[in-house]
Amino acid sequence: MDSAREIKDIAEENGLNESLADTPYQSANGLPPSTLNESSAAPKNTIRYASLFILMVQNAAQTLVMRYVRVRPGDMFVSTTAVVMSESIKCLTCLLIIFHEEGYSVLQWWSHLCQNIFRQPLDCLKISVPAVVYMLQNNLLYVAASNLEAATYQVTYQLKILTTALFSVVMLRKELSRLQWVSLLLLFVGVALVQVNSEAGKKASHDAVEQNQVIGLTAVIIACLMSGFAGVYFEKLLKNTPQSVFVRNVQLGFIGAVFGLATVAVKDGARVKEHGFFFGYDFAVWSVILLMSVGGLVVAVVVKYADNILKGFATSGSIILACVASVYFFEFRLSIEFCLGTVLVILSVFMYGKFVPVPKKPVIHT
Repeated sequence: MDSAREIKDIAEENGLNESLADTPYQSANGLPPSTLNESSAAPKNTIRYASLFILMVQNAAQTLVMRYVRVRPGDMFVSTTAVVMSESIKCLTCLLIIFHEEGYSVLQWWSHLCQNIFRQPLDCLKISVPAVVYMLQNNLLYVAASNLEAATYQVTYQLKILTTALFSVVMLRKELSRLQWVSLLLLFVGVALVQVNSEAGKKASHDAVEQNQVIGLTAVIIACLMSGFAGVYFEKLLKNTPQSVFVRNVQLGFIGAVFGLATVAVKDGARVKEHGFFFGYDFAVWSVILLMSVGGLVVAVVVKYADNILKGFATSGSIILACVASVYFFEFRLSIEFCLGTVLVILSVFMYGKFVPVPKKPVIHT
């Protein structure tokens, strides 16, 4: 029992999930715990830092490429169709991952899907709530990217940390430390500074699409609210149900694609009928679609292998990358207010991840 408790403490300290921490200790090859920990530390560290690097690049690249495809001259693709394709690819990718987990057995794969999805209609109804919210959020992100500079968009979108924290307190009864509340205040002030006189920091607009900063800011704020609610709702489902994160993403992707098609029909049905579903698609558009599809899966890996401080490094790195790239590729002009606001946002991200309240250990009476 002492060995099992030791393994559980090590797992919790390294940010592994609860199911792994609760697994009884077994040594099939007779090696002592210290030897097993040392032998497994290297590959875990490799996965941890690789996933963080990929997350950083993915976040920055998604912002930059999305901005590029929305303001360049030429045939403009229908953004609602891109959301449908992102959800569809996410669903198919997770189906393949489950197929791999079931040992490439079609029968076991189908049995797994039947048991966890098709025979759980009430569960599918519950997961449809965040699925629809995520779909609408992704549509709003295209609106925001069309009306905000990439750097401004990337910094402002960090408000999702604030909305997620507030929904966590309300829906999950999560406790925040005083310094975490301070970090959320700094985040709000930093984002506000980024918006102050941001027109002065923008280049003279020669983009193909007319931009409205009020529309862009409104879209990104609503997207942050949706992201916070859907993320906390999804976390609550994962904690209270046996389905894996990949099964959940199959449900999210499929339901999101179905409701996304309804959005296409209502909002852009005439245009799609005239020009076709894939009108304006090229390598850059497909790149955005793929980046949005894999983003959630990369986050799932990061959550499993990295702690909050390392995730803060990835988020901060993506902000810096987006800002630097915006200066070179979009002629974005950095203002004093923007730089100060960005520093405050990065500082708040680190503070929120570092000063997590220590969970109270239950008192065991002997």
